[in-house]
Amino acid sequence: MTATEQLKAEHKGIKLMLRIIEKMCERLKSGGSVEPEHLEQVLEFLKVFADKCHHAKEEELLFPALEKIGVPREGGPIGVMLAEHDKAREYVKGISEGIARYKAGEKRAAAKIVENGMAYIRILTAHIDKEDYVLYPVADAKLPRDIQDELLAKFDKVEIQKIGAGKHEQFHKMLENLEKVYLK
Repeated sequence: MTATEQLKAEHKGIKLMLRIIEKMCERLKSGGSVEPEHLEQVLEFLKVFADKCHHAKEEELLFPALEKIGVPREGGPIGVMLAEHDKAREYVKGISEGIARYKAGEKRAAAKIVENGMAYIRILTAHIDKEDYVLYPVADAKLPRDIQDELLAKFDKVEIQKIGAGKHEQFHKMLENLEKVYLK
């Protein structure tokens, strides 16, 4: 497995979560309810798996490696990816605020969750496509195998340091459980 293959595999989990969020948003928008515990699980996944782990691997390791071989940050694909990571974090903050208000029983909180959840889905869907079909192929073509191997080893360290051993697997279990509830 290469570093970019690992990131693409993580994208599959993130895309599954985006489908779950969409179903949750549809339910909330139509006046239905969603278990607060499920909303908290989604929030943890977005903050920890998607951002603290996946985006950290890109921002701290892959992007700097690409810059070293001449892929520009400013005015180039890396700058776009970083800006989109920041925008996604704003939407996660909005989702978080909405969930807190939803758990407190505020009626209009569902609208905040839906608004930010759908915006997050839109930006991440396009973002993942850009990475999978533009940025990662550049990385595969330009990064030598030894650098890819080094990145992959460092990715494992990021996971342990940022989220803890075994947490990745726990997130996948959680995804499976939420998938059964919202996508079956």
